Amino acid sequence: MKKAISAFAFYFRPFFTMREGITSVILLIAVFPILLFDSAHAQPSRASSAKSYVARGNSWLEKGEIERAIADYDLAIAFDSRSAEAYYNRGLARRYKGDLVGALSDCDRAIELKPNYADAYLNRGAVRYEQGYYDKAISDFTKAIEINPRDARAWVNRGSARGDQGDVAAAIADFDQAIKLDSRNKDAWTNRCHARYRQGALDAAIADCNRALKLDARQARAWNNRGLARQENSELDSALADFDRAIALDPQQSAFYSNRGRAWLSKGEPERALGDLNRALALDPKFADAWYQRGVFWFAREEFMRAIADFDEALKLNPRLADAFCNRGIARLMQGKLAEAEADVARCLTLGGTLKPEATAMMEELKRRLRK
Repeated sequence: MKKAISAFAFYFRPFFTMREGITSVILLIAVFPILLFDSAHAQPSRASSAKSYVARGNSWLEKGEIERAIADYDLAIAFDSRSAEAYYNRGLARRYKGDLVGALSDCDRAIELKPNYADAYLNRGAVRYEQGYYDKAISDFTKAIEINPRDARAWVNRGSARGDQGDVAAAIADFDQAIKLDSRNKDAWTNRCHARYRQGALDAAIADCNRALKLDARQARAWNNRGLARQENSELDSALADFDRAIALDPQQSAFYSNRGRAWLSKGEPERALGDLNRALALDPKFADAWYQRGVFWFAREEFMRAIADFDEALKLNPRLADAFCNRGIARLMQGKLAEAEADVARCLTLGGTLKPEATAMMEELKRRLRK
């Protein structure tokens, strides 16, 4: 029995995260002074108080004390309701907290108060990216680039969104520009590594991840992305070692387990694969790729009902996962469900999926038998 076609966990991300984003907040206050207004004698004092609360909120945020940071930003806004920086920083904190609606509202207000606020566009773009609104995210990142074309972060973010939208060539162009502007931007190297892997330029992808790891050997994503490229390059042992390192650095990232599970499947270690895929789903039950990969596991064991159930879950979460349609179609064909199988394969091909020649030959032979 041939194994089903495998898909990959696409792993881009925008520049801002808890670790990198805190530095951006602190630098922001140093670079962008709080707005002062002289319409009344009391106003400078209130604005000064607001600035102090923003600074203290940033200190809390740097320590990971998100609620305390938000409380101080609330006070800053109470003292100066026109402080774009207070809204921006509260939006950043709310995004870290997972309150994307609140973060979006704060970014909107910051931009309303300060229309050329590049960092507010960056943060709003990151919020929209996390919400899955890639077109709107790209629009915000593009605006940030127009305001400050020398900010490598904006190019990295736009490249990330373009990559997740499927425009890998445009993503690479953005990462190229980010690297020209800041050759030490580890996110640009890591994300270009992944984009090149998706293009099939495996040696170039590995070289980019190597560069990223020289800049920061504790960057889990770079180990993961290099593992993907190495696996595709038939370097299974090296790929597994990279996934091991990624998981050691970030054991809560479901994509890493899913990718290592796929590598174990390729190596002929199904029980290890199942353990990793179950772990991925325990960490994130909404991770479509892990459901898909576990479906591949059941397919390889010829447990087609279980495979179809997992492909169903994957497609509920990501209706555009072409490989899940192809493999569900083959599984349904193995059950004798010809019409459903043909519909799934047609949908797969419409979405840009492909069948390996041996899979196509197997399907044609099964269809011939069923039609007798």
